[in-house]
Amino acid sequence: MFDQFITLMVNHHELFYITIFFIALVVGSFLNVVIHRLPIMMEKEWLCQCKELLAEEAAQSTHKSDQQAKEQEQELAEQPEQEVYNLSVPRSACPKCNHQIKAIENIPLVSYLFLRGKCSNCSAPISIRYPLVELLTAILSVVVAMVFGPELKTLLYIGTTWALIALALIDFDTMFLPDEITVPLLWAGLLASSVGLTIAPSEAIVGASVGYLSLWSVYWLFKTFTGKEGMGFGDFKLMAVFGALLGWQSVLLIVFMSSVVGTVFTVITLVLGDKSKDTKIPFGPYIAVAGWISMLWGEQMIRYYLDNYVNMNQL
Repeated sequence: MFDQFITLMVNHHELFYITIFFIALVVGSFLNVVIHRLPIMMEKEWLCQCKELLAEEAAQSTHKSDQQAKEQEQELAEQPEQEVYNLSVPRSACPKCNHQIKAIENIPLVSYLFLRGKCSNCSAPISIRYPLVELLTAILSVVVAMVFGPELKTLLYIGTTWALIALALIDFDTMFLPDEITVPLLWAGLLASSVGLTIAPSEAIVGASVGYLSLWSVYWLFKTFTGKEGMGFGDFKLMAVFGALLGWQSVLLIVFMSSVVGTVFTVITLVLGDKSKDTKIPFGPYIAVAGWISMLWGEQMIRYYLDNYVNMNQL
């Protein structure tokens, strides 16, 4: 049955694209949950770790009497347990009236249009970003499918596309690139090379190293001369992901493209007065966009540059 399905996808590309589109729409709906909840989950985990650390330090303090230690232990024991909060619990609800979203109200794109962008209970507006993320996920997934066709590598790059959408928007909202996404993505790139889906394993290892060190070195140079941190460690890891997937040559292209786009966007926002020169701007979205473009057309871009500029200069 599965072999027949694969054969059908290979022989009928249009059906393959349609299938990818609708699957990606559903995934896009899930990505909205990840983008919203993962940063909150991370913050809750950090707070929990801080409380545990403070409790341990208080218990080890020699300045507290046994009575004080017992009272503190009792206070901690009496604190209510935090409610479960993850990607599936609690159910999605309207932030204004707390109306729980029904399954019929959570159909990608269709529900938003049917509800006219409003909560069915209190008519509070629903952010347009939710259907846009769903549509963007579907369109970019189909583009990947059209570039690479029905191959295993296509599934790898579509999965990478989904992760990049989540990373870019989380970084845009919070200035964080979660290890929960970047690290598994890096391992996926290295493992894909080991089974022959992408580049050679040695090239993937070198590419990951060059990708990480390319921004790591810029970070330390900038911090040495200015005393400020120009970017976060998540940016290094995201660049390492592309190095593992595409090789060190693509790292140079991605660094160049993301720097140009980031500079242009920063200048525009400064001119329009939307941000001050001291405002921190996330670099992850630019890396994600440049890396995605390089993932699809990077080889052609590098080959075009070598054929039309490098070889011409040698004549």
